[in-house]
Amino acid sequence: MPDCDLILPCRDEAAALRVLLPRVPDGLSVIVVDNGSSDGTAEVAAALGARVVSESTPGYGAAVHSGLLAATNTYVAFMDGDGSFDPDEVLPLLAEVRAGSADIAVGRRRPVSRSVWPWHARAGNALIVAWLRRRIDLDAHDIAPLRVCRREDLLALDVRDRRFGYPVELLQKATAAGWRFSEHDVTYHPRAAGTRSKVSGSVTGTVRTARDFAKVLSR
Repeated sequence: MPDCDLILPCRDEAAALRVLLPRVPDGLSVIVVDNGSSDGTAEVAAALGARVVSESTPGYGAAVHSGLLAATNTYVAFMDGDGSFDPDEVLPLLAEVRAGSADIAVGRRRPVSRSVWPWHARAGNALIVAWLRRRIDLDAHDIAPLRVCRREDLLALDVRDRRFGYPVELLQKATAAGWRFSEHDVTYHPRAAGTRSKVSGSVTGTVRTARDFAKVLSR
């Protein structure tokens, strides 16, 4: 039986889920959090065997937290549902946390080509990571776009941000709590055709996200 819930926060990701969900390893139980989709995301996810949770409050953090509350397994993994990550690459991260050698294992994006990660998104990510390394002495190279940890431990951190600042607050609180951190390279693919990034899809989206990060870092 699976001991890990793979939580996919989604908004209008039906096209991606049709390809992604059949590729999820058997050892992971999938929860799709539908965050206000209008393209049939929930219906596609349910038809492909995922458990579907609806979250009406818009925002990445709101969707992630809703999935965390709905999870029932010992471990939780979080990954974008846009087809940009390989679900198989969750397993090495999960194995490390299971073995007790890390409290949180995260992915470091390695794009398959430069066009996958637009310049403005790469620059914003690098700025936030540099700030984290300086402020909390975290030896990170990305903001944990793919991550695995124990469910009860994450609930105990009490991450409050409900927008795009969620992963930054998580990393800050995990470091303050003395969590052991491990980072692994993960392949970063183009988004599935028919979907559009809310963050890197435009300069405006990247700026909005950076503003959410800055609010968390200024607390």
